[in-house]
Amino acid sequence: MSAVMKLKVIEGHLGSLSGFSKPKINYEQYETPAHIAAIALYTIQTQFESLENKLVLDAGCGPGMLSVGASLLGAAAVIAVDIDYEALQILNQNIEETETTNIDAIQCDFLDSEMYRWNNCFDTVVMNPPFGTKNNAGMDMKFLKMGLNLSSDCVYSLHKSSTRYISVLLLHRSHIEKKVREWGVKGEVIAELRYNLESSYKFHKHKSKDIAVDLWRLFHPS
Repeated sequence: MSAVMKLKVIEGHLGSLSGFSKPKINYEQYETPAHIAAIALYTIQTQFESLENKLVLDAGCGPGMLSVGASLLGAAAVIAVDIDYEALQILNQNIEETETTNIDAIQCDFLDSEMYRWNNCFDTVVMNPPFGTKNNAGMDMKFLKMGLNLSSDCVYSLHKSSTRYISVLLLHRSHIEKKVREWGVKGEVIAELRYNLESSYKFHKHKSKDIAVDLWRLFHPS
């Protein structure tokens, strides 16, 4: 494995990227903070070598925090998909500014059946899926399932830690753990992270909120 870009350098590059100009609540558009994205991607590469020289899919990419980070960490190519054309315009600006030439941005619905044409196509799938709140209940699990269909190796996904903590206290499996068993795959939390979610929508009562998130690794058993 070649030398990996230092964590602080990655975070510095990602911190310069443009985010959503007008986030859309119907898509649950929240930016992945540069700090979280940098640690997640650095962990994915240094612990599992799942980025360098790999074909990577960023599902629901938004402005491309994970896409650009994967490219900086040596991905052979990154396919970044999002349903929102405006988000992809911002991504293309970020691609131009960072001179990451191996990212292709595609507008599409990640959950559309046409995505199955890429079944087992990607080495690695990364995502920060909708949490599944408001009108999008279960959306995060649908993203995970599609990611597993499209990956030939691993899916790395960010999810709120709160449900896992509650499950531990109640001595039963979390929702993700139940789905992992149901789908016949393996899953583990490989990093526990925290970030301040800045107020993005009118219904937010506080300027920021501290949220704990888990970085999950899901993969098909060999």
